[in-house]
Amino acid sequence: MDKICYGLENKVILITGGSRGLGLAIVKALVEEKAKIAFCARKQEGLDAARRLLGGYEHILTVQAHIAREDDVENLFNAVMKEYGRLDVLINNVGMNLVTPSVVDTDFALWQKIIDTNLSGTFLCSKKAAAIMREQKQGKIINISSIAAKKASPGMGIYGAAKAGVEMLTKVLSAELAQHNIQVNTVAPSMIRTDFSRPFWSNPEAYESIIRNVPLGRIADPVEIVQPILFLASEASNFITGETLMADGGSSAV
Repeated sequence: MDKICYGLENKVILITGGSRGLGLAIVKALVEEKAKIAFCARKQEGLDAARRLLGGYEHILTVQAHIAREDDVENLFNAVMKEYGRLDVLINNVGMNLVTPSVVDTDFALWQKIIDTNLSGTFLCSKKAAAIMREQKQGKIINISSIAAKKASPGMGIYGAAKAGVEMLTKVLSAELAQHNIQVNTVAPSMIRTDFSRPFWSNPEAYESIIRNVPLGRIADPVEIVQPILFLASEASNFITGETLMADGGSSAV
């Protein structure tokens, strides 16, 4: 794919879950954009490995944080403000899916773990970002959902419920924050070719079953999800808010 410039140079952008998968792909793209980047992960070794991959790019802050823990989120945003003094864009990328039995056969502890990581963490980070952006009188919050929020999938019921919550949270936040010139949107991918989904796409039989329901006949490469995210982070999206952009190869259309 040819390089597209989104005008994000020197923008301060925080990505949750930036040490691997889609999050790391976003970070790499923002390095190319010359943005000022902060990203978090639960494990320090993941952050260290990501920094090694990114080479000597100077405008990177990494913070160990579990975004479902309020104290960790407080420390994360304090670190960003101490380093950069502002926050232009928050990308709520962290997601977790543990394949579960039917929802009614799932114990509450597992339900709570998946809901907390996908939905409560998005709420906590959005709340902190909104407080900063209201003072600035501008900002963008971009949430990552999933086609699982639209279509019931075996083993993904709780994950889908959490992501559906993320999409409604996006609408509510967009309405509440519009008066402060803050845009809130969501990107909802189908399956992406990352380590997160490797057990599915690396199995030929499973892969054929998956792409049977994708009109474009394949799953997405990470860059194909990163580009819509960068568009929503850019000034080109200033009149777009409260929307969920489906990046799913047409899956939700059939």
